[in-house]
Amino acid sequence: MRSLFIVLGLLVFTETPEAREIPRVVAERVGMSTERLERVTQMNQSYVDAGKMVGILTAVIRDGKLVHQSAAGTKGMNDPRPLAMDDLFRIYSMTKPITAVAIMQLYEEGKFHLSDPVAKYIPEFKNMEVVKDGNVVPAEHVMTMHHLLTHTAGFSYGSVHNADGTFTYSDPADQMFNEANLWQAKDLDEFAEKLAKVPLKYEPGQQWHYGIAVDVTGLVVQRISGQSFDEYLIEHIFKPLDMYDTFFVVPADKAHRFLPVHYRDIETGKRHLIPPEGSKDVGYSIFDTCFAMCDFTNVTLFLGGGGLVSTLRDFIRFAEALRAGGILDGKRILSPKTIDYMTMNHLPAVIRGGFNGEPEKYPLLRRHPGVGYGLGFAMILDLPANYALGSVGQYYWAGAAGTAFWIDPVEDIVIVSMMQLLNPWFSYRRDVRNAAYQAITESKE
Repeated sequence: MRSLFIVLGLLVFTETPEAREIPRVVAERVGMSTERLERVTQMNQSYVDAGKMVGILTAVIRDGKLVHQSAAGTKGMNDPRPLAMDDLFRIYSMTKPITAVAIMQLYEEGKFHLSDPVAKYIPEFKNMEVVKDGNVVPAEHVMTMHHLLTHTAGFSYGSVHNADGTFTYSDPADQMFNEANLWQAKDLDEFAEKLAKVPLKYEPGQQWHYGIAVDVTGLVVQRISGQSFDEYLIEHIFKPLDMYDTFFVVPADKAHRFLPVHYRDIETGKRHLIPPEGSKDVGYSIFDTCFAMCDFTNVTLFLGGGGLVSTLRDFIRFAEALRAGGILDGKRILSPKTIDYMTMNHLPAVIRGGFNGEPEKYPLLRRHPGVGYGLGFAMILDLPANYALGSVGQYYWAGAAGTAFWIDPVEDIVIVSMMQLLNPWFSYRRDVRNAAYQAITESKE
C-alpha cells in the first residue's frame, strides 16, 4: 500500500510497487504502423541535430496502449548524458489542465457554481478595477468562476506575447502587474492580496486573454476544499493516478533527475542554459519570473497555472485518464460528462474573435488557428484551418518550456512530448502531431 508522510515539510507519497503501468504493444495491434512511428524518432532527432533543441522525450498511446516512446538528445547543453524516461521536467502551463480538473472535481461535488462571483471565495477581489483608455476605473462586470476557467477574467501575465515570440510590456495594466512583484509572494493568500491591488487588463467576460487566472483558481480550490492546494492535488489526483513524480517542490532524493532549463534567443535561434538562480546574468529580462519558477527546490507559492514538475510517465497517466473518460486502473477522478463539458468550446462569438478570428487583437493566436477554448483546455474546431493532422474535438495544452500534450477522443490517441526549452519552436508541435497521425493505418472516423 502507498503511504502518506511528511518529509522536510513536504507532503509526498511513495510509489505503489504493484501499480499497473500503461501496457506497451506493437502498433499494429491498435491500427498504427511501427515503421511509420519511427518518423517521430527521426523528426525529434532532426531537431536535435540541427541544434534547435537539446533533448526531447515523446510518447504515443492509442486505445490505452503505449505504441511509441523515444528519446532524442541529452539532458542539457553542459550534460552529455542521454535523456532518461524518468527525468523530471518543469511542465509550466501544463499545470493548468491539472488545476482545471481539481476545481471541476469540487464542481461535481456541488461546492460551487460556474456563475458564482470569484469574490465569494476570494473576498480580496470584491472591488476590482480595470484599465480603460489609460485610466484605472472600477470594473463594471462581476468576475465569475467561468471567467477564471476560460481566461476571460481580465487578468494578464504582465506582458503581451507576440507572434514572433517576443514580449511587449507597454500596456499600463501589464506595467502595474509587473510592479506588484506577484511571484515573490510567499503563498497563495499573499499572492491574492497583491493581485487584488492590480487593475485588470480587460473587463471580465469581454475578451479572451491568457494570464494568471488559473493561479487564482488554485487558491479557490484551497479555500473551498479546506486543504492546501498541493495537498489537494496529491490526495485527489496524483495519488489516485499513481503520479508519484509530480510535485511543486522537487524532493532532495529526486533532484539528480531534475533537468536544467534552456532558453532560445528568438533573433539568433541560439540556446542558452539558464542557471537555477535565474537568467539576468545572461541578459534576459524576460525571465524575471524565472527566479521563482526555475529552481523548484524551495517553493511555498503553489501556482496552479505553472508550478508543477512532472515526468513523461506521470503526465501520460493523467492524459490517459482523461482520454478514458476520467478513470485509470479503476480510480475515477472525473465523470466523462464533466470532461466532455470541459473540452467543448466555451467562448461565445462575441469573445471568440479575440481568440480565433482576430489575431491582430492577440498576436499569439496566429500560431493557434482553428481552435476554441474550454475549461482548462484548447480544442480544435476547424481542422483545415489548424494546418496539421488531427481530429475536430482533439484537445490539448502546452508549457512554456516546450512540453505539450494532445488527447484525441475520436481516434483514442494521446501524444505527450517533453523538453526544457523556453521560447520553444512552435513548428515542432505541428511536426510531432503529423508524425504521430501519419502512422495511423486504421482510422476510427
